Amino acid sequence: MKKDIISALTLVLGVTLFATSSFSAESQVVLPKNFVGREFAKDAKISLKKARATALKTELGGKITDEELEKEKGGSGLRYSFDVKKGSTTYEVGVDAKTGKVLENSIEGPNSD
Repeated sequence: MKKDIISALTLVLGVTLFATSSFSAESQVVLPKNFVGREFAKDAKISLKKARATALKTELGGKITDEELEKEKGGSGLRYSFDVKKGSTTYEVGVDAKTGKVLENSIEGPNSD
């Protein structure tokens, strides 16, 4: 009986440690080496992949031509900024890096950053 309890506890502990280590790895946002704003990644909760998907869903049929992670007013103060080209128009789509909410979706002006 004791052996079964010890085996069960060992299994539970192993699963718990695995789940905890998997969660920690997923919670870290990894960005490409040359990504603008990479130094802010430690504060982001949303992955670049999820933010890209949100930006593309906002402008259906568009293509991302530029992207960065930046500190900017609004939302949590940390956002992914995407230029999304759709036809001949380029949109700036801002996605909050902590919540995943769309903060901006506007036509890019002639003096883009």
